[in-house]
Amino acid sequence: DRRAGYDRSLALLAAARRSGPTRLVLKSSIMLGLGESDAEVDRALDDLRASGVDLVTFGQYLRPSPAHWAVARFVPPEEFDRWRNRAIAHGFAGAEAGPLVRSSYHAEALYDRAIAHREG
Repeated sequence: DRRAGYDRSLALLAAARRSGPTRLVLKSSIMLGLGESDAEVDRALDDLRASGVDLVTFGQYLRPSPAHWAVARFVPPEEFDRWRNRAIAHGFAGAEAGPLVRSSYHAEALYDRAIAHREG
């Protein structure tokens, strides 16, 4: 939806964090392989944490049809490992990363990790 831009999405996540129940866990996903720079992904991680997001997943962007943007590059497995580790270093309670990872990947385990992280 063209109305849902980057800043508006971050504002929605921040509003959910402020008004949500204490056990509300916020998760977001980043698709890699569209020509993003490391600095852009790091900025997105900082922005997501500042908005109160607990969990993040990284997956490979796959072009759904010729009408969609082309894949700029296929991300190697070791880069996904690096992004998982960097997400934890950014303060996320949990992260999953891999070429076929999507937002629901290991959702229950990530949720449990976020609750345990919060309860200290």
